[in-house]
Amino acid sequence: MKQGEWIAILDYGSQVTQLIARRIREHKVYCEIIRFDTSAETLKEQAPKGIILSGGPCSVPDEDSPKCDPEIFNLGIPILGICYGMQLAAQFLGGSVLGSEKREYGKAMMQIIKPSPLFQGLEPDLQVWMSHGDKVTAMPEGFEAVAQSDNCPFAAMQNPVSKIYGVQFHPEVVHTPQGKEMLWNFAFKICGCSGTWEMSKFIEENIKAIREKVGEDHVLLGLSGGVDSSVVAALLHKAIGDKLHCVYVDNGLMRYRETEDVEELFGNAFGIDLTVARSGELFLRKLAGVSDPEEKRKIIGSTFIDVFAEKARGFSGKVKFLAQGTLYPDVIESVSPIGGPSATIKSHHNVGGLPADLQFDLIEPLRELFKDEVREVGRELGLPSYVVDRQPFPGPGLAVRIISDITPERIEVLQQADLRVREEIMKMPNHLDVWQYFAVLLPIQTVGVMGDDRTYENVVAVRAVESRDGMTADWYKLPYDVMDSISNRIINEVRGVNRVCYDISSKPPSTIEWE
Repeated sequence: MKQGEWIAILDYGSQVTQLIARRIREHKVYCEIIRFDTSAETLKEQAPKGIILSGGPCSVPDEDSPKCDPEIFNLGIPILGICYGMQLAAQFLGGSVLGSEKREYGKAMMQIIKPSPLFQGLEPDLQVWMSHGDKVTAMPEGFEAVAQSDNCPFAAMQNPVSKIYGVQFHPEVVHTPQGKEMLWNFAFKICGCSGTWEMSKFIEENIKAIREKVGEDHVLLGLSGGVDSSVVAALLHKAIGDKLHCVYVDNGLMRYRETEDVEELFGNAFGIDLTVARSGELFLRKLAGVSDPEEKRKIIGSTFIDVFAEKARGFSGKVKFLAQGTLYPDVIESVSPIGGPSATIKSHHNVGGLPADLQFDLIEPLRELFKDEVREVGRELGLPSYVVDRQPFPGPGLAVRIISDITPERIEVLQQADLRVREEIMKMPNHLDVWQYFAVLLPIQTVGVMGDDRTYENVVAVRAVESRDGMTADWYKLPYDVMDSISNRIINEVRGVNRVCYDISSKPPSTIEWE
């Protein structure tokens, strides 16, 4: 994008680099995460209002650790180094960085010891989040310490003349409660940003860009009914009207009446050209007897591509472009010096790997946005709340919430249990505070008593979490009366279930989904 004011974030592999971008954008300042070794010449041409050097897992003194172009410190553009980024700036500018005898991980108390525009308006004693082994042991010439902690005499440093600042802690995480204010100070007080980046402007610019790119050609979109593809559909429909064609693949693993809801909204209300492939029987045949979660994902992904490709051939010669709901977190890994900020935990699928006879040019209108920004675009485009605020839902659907092999009976049980979980939680006035909630069908049966009969039936686990971005999550403390209603309804109304459990694990060490 890079139109008007923006801030560049050089990525050194921190697991929370994305959070820096999110916090800056929350202040209506556009920013992008770019390669750690982006040249000073390129940055000068693209003219960011500020540069942030992210944290990272490497050690600055190591020869093979990722480095920046040292000339960026001579551009006159304000710079903020965070953790590894602060150490990198210190070493390049003549200071020293060494391993610490005492590593510092977690919450720490920091004292501001000298005025700084970075901490303007904040109390002198602050809680911050540290995560470092190395630390700055001598500051470069012209720098002064502006904050300290018990283990870190240079918890923050600055050179106001050159507008270069460094913090040893992570202001982007929620465990630094005033971190958001610090990043606001950097963007506005130090970089001089005005905060004019709006979703309405994003929509206007993208509609214009889509029309110019597509021209008189047509676009095909794999519509899942999720937030991302739904917003893409609405945006493209507004841009190109009846030149958009959507294919929805019903794999038989969707939530209760999900396919009907998609048909009603996009086919009837929006009037979008929608093709529905009802392929549940095909998916179930291929999944028969498979219980391994990764194998499930691979089978569902490859079968999805086969079904989608078959439907796409019906548009052969008419369609030039394939649209996808790729988001910014999906593309960030390519700029990291270590191949992405985190290890692969589970595989995902998108509409990639299409046959050679179906090669399209890609359109990814949301690739610059985070999920919360996508929801805002959806609201601007008039999508209903039940779509915009929809729960995250895994690509393989209910297959990864059935901790066993897949059968029509198990799908039916889980659909009905999940429906009751959602209905009861959505009665809560603050249900939007819950990031995600769903039911899981476990691969065990337990003894129960119903009336005068003993039963031996299924166990359902209920999962509800609170999170800001899905990267970390805490289990949500549902009110007892809500849990009571969920349990009673599932056991009394869903045939085949006699026990309900509540998952009280957080991420990490657990993941949000069970598979």
